[in-house]
Amino acid sequence: MKRRACKRLLTAAVLCAALTVPAKAARRSVPVQIDGNPIAVSAYVERGVTYVPLRALLNTMGAWDVWWDEATGRAAAASDDIHLWADPAADTVTVDEKTVRGRVTVENGATYVPLRLVGEALGCQVEWDPYLGGAAVTSPGAAYDAGELYWLSRIICAESGAESMSGQIAVGNVILNRVRSSSFPNTVEGVIFDRKDAVQFEPVSNGRVYLPPASQSVEAAKRALDGENVVGSALYFYAPALSQGMWINANRPYQQTIGCHRFYR
Repeated sequence: MKRRACKRLLTAAVLCAALTVPAKAARRSVPVQIDGNPIAVSAYVERGVTYVPLRALLNTMGAWDVWWDEATGRAAAASDDIHLWADPAADTVTVDEKTVRGRVTVENGATYVPLRLVGEALGCQVEWDPYLGGAAVTSPGAAYDAGELYWLSRIICAESGAESMSGQIAVGNVILNRVRSSSFPNTVEGVIFDRKDAVQFEPVSNGRVYLPPASQSVEAAKRALDGENVVGSALYFYAPALSQGMWINANRPYQQTIGCHRFYR
């Protein structure tokens, strides 16, 4: 998909700097989300590597059994026909027959492994999200890009969480229409946090975009990403109860009203 390819090119320049820190930097906590879902335990960056609790990583991905093998002194995990072992004594992670080297530690009962090393060994796509300030992991076979689903569901909820499903999908449509337009950034995150002509969406200013989305907003985001469109080529919207929309009314053709929002091309 062209949009995903552009996103990978844009993020490539910050991946090394963001998933890593200078060798002498102190440990710092960072968030990690898998397929749009934040892991329950904080990860951290230390000496250029992002570490994540193995159990939290795999539990968020789902369909994994994770346990500690007392006989071998290793963390073990299995999912369908895939087996994984993380060995803190040897500093290795083995996925089926392939073994890769990377520091493995046990801290407060949790086994920490290098995120990129393990994620890529499992066929995941690992990207740094500068707006999250952490890593976004898209698991193999996922229907949606992790970063796109994470932020689209949040802006939908922040802008229209009290609206009908159609009203929420409509907000998602506007974001995706902007991604496809040459007049706006070509990623979901870029559109949401665009500041070229001032902040584009109020939830970015007041912080509501960072709040966890309701399940209905996640569904709306998925339906919009799947191609469901209720506002055609609309690129703008506003709520008359909250704003006069003077610039939009004067410069953009009106298209339709859904719930509390008026949409414009």
